[in-house]
Amino acid sequence: MKIRQRCWELLEPGEENDSNSKKVDIFLLGLISLNILSVILETVDSLFNQYKVTFQYFEFFSVLVFTIEYMARLWSCVTEKFNNETNLKRRIKYFFSFSAIIDLIAILPSIIALIYPTIDLRFIRALRIIRLLKFSRYSSSINNLLSVIWNQRRSFGAAYFILFIALIISSSGMYLVEKDVQPEKFGSIPHAMWWAIVTLTSVGYGDVTPITSMGKFFGSVIIILGILTVALPSGILAAAFTDFTRKSQKKYEDKLKGMLSDNFIDADERKELIKLSEKLNLSEDDIISIENDSKINKS
Repeated sequence: MKIRQRCWELLEPGEENDSNSKKVDIFLLGLISLNILSVILETVDSLFNQYKVTFQYFEFFSVLVFTIEYMARLWSCVTEKFNNETNLKRRIKYFFSFSAIIDLIAILPSIIALIYPTIDLRFIRALRIIRLLKFSRYSSSINNLLSVIWNQRRSFGAAYFILFIALIISSSGMYLVEKDVQPEKFGSIPHAMWWAIVTLTSVGYGDVTPITSMGKFFGSVIIILGILTVALPSGILAAAFTDFTRKSQKKYEDKLKGMLSDNFIDADERKELIKLSEKLNLSEDDIISIENDSKINKS
């Protein structure tokens, strides 16, 4: 049990006083970074053809390490805080967690390529860029962003549904007013969708533009509508982050008040607060503000 627990501690982001875990973190982060660089460089044909064997050996090594890491995490994910569940249930729950799915996807393309060598290797190599998501385990900011997006998934869904409706209406309208004068660009609704997408998103490449008076008028309306429509997800994300920060500060404040029951915070409690602030991604200003409001007797 101690070996399994220690294995989990080594693979998870290390504590400040755990040098071995920190070394494992640095090794895995370095390997992930080199993998991303490798995927990018392999798309340069001259480099790939010259160093093909080197790239292949590095990929074999990376897949071996990531596979061992994945299996070790699956084996050691059983922790004492879930004593009311069986080991099988705990492992199934971890297997379907976001981080475990990313770890599995990071090694699957290469394993599939070994089993089915006829698959387009260029596609497999490009798919390995997903390993970039493994960084999320070591970044509280990325995890907070993913949590906010997931919590607001219904709001984002509604916003993008509105954007989809605007896309259909704008492409259909432009098709009706421009199809006769520009059949090669607006000859069908799918053709007109390209103009609608770049206009609604305020990109405006200018490669497809209306030339009739009615088309220009309708396009102007769509441009204004696009600004309002695209602003919706941004507003939702900003409001969600504000609410998330407020809740994080409240969690820290509640923990603080519980520790202040004796009007004193010892060294162990201070370490626990530091760990919580890192997990909640609170800034030093947030912590100072909360502690000043709570009138802490600092040790």
